[in-house]
Amino acid sequence: MTFAPAPIPSRTQYVLEAIKHRILTGQLSPGQSLVETELAAQYGVSKTPVREALKTLAGTGLVVMSQYKGVTVRTVDTAMAREVYDVRLLLEPEAVRRTVRAGAGLADARTALTRAAEAADPADRSLANRAFHRALYLPCGNPLLTRMLDEVRDQAALVSTVAWAAVPSWEREAAEHEEILRLATAGDAEGAARAVHAHIASFVERAFPVTDGAPTAEGAQR
Repeated sequence: MTFAPAPIPSRTQYVLEAIKHRILTGQLSPGQSLVETELAAQYGVSKTPVREALKTLAGTGLVVMSQYKGVTVRTVDTAMAREVYDVRLLLEPEAVRRTVRAGAGLADARTALTRAAEAADPADRSLANRAFHRALYLPCGNPLLTRMLDEVRDQAALVSTVAWAAVPSWEREAAEHEEILRLATAGDAEGAARAVHAHIASFVERAFPVTDGAPTAEGAQR
């Protein structure tokens, strides 16, 4: 039996994934300019796929396009971080609750935790963290809920990348991940949902606290 070769990703998709990876692993910093000609030369493509990739990234909230400043990696401030994490607080605990109630397999979540624990650098740890959370909400049984969480996933990863650079807190969060997975594996839907809510809320409060009614940006890019 012969198999057809896998389709080769389009140039735009290739550039899109490459730039996204560099943003979400901190190789491209918030506020950094993204110049089409430079990126085209780096990736060996014309400016057209770069331009299309940047438009897509702007749509997902990872870059900002300005008539005067050009294209830059989105800057993370307290307001942006809290908006993104507010959405997660509203949606993710419910998705996890539904995943556990459905008795969905959680092998991918365990794999992600193992990968995070063995990560050689913060970039790989960040990617493993994203994989862990998605493995918990993906089997929730509601495709619309999953898509909504996927839509903020990249922005949430950008927030965490900036926060970890300013206030490293991975060990605490790794312990919280283990507890979430323990509860989920035990079939405790309510306990897992509460643990996810507490995990998300405590992170944003630590990294982007509010003092005297006004937000501060201890974990934000300065």
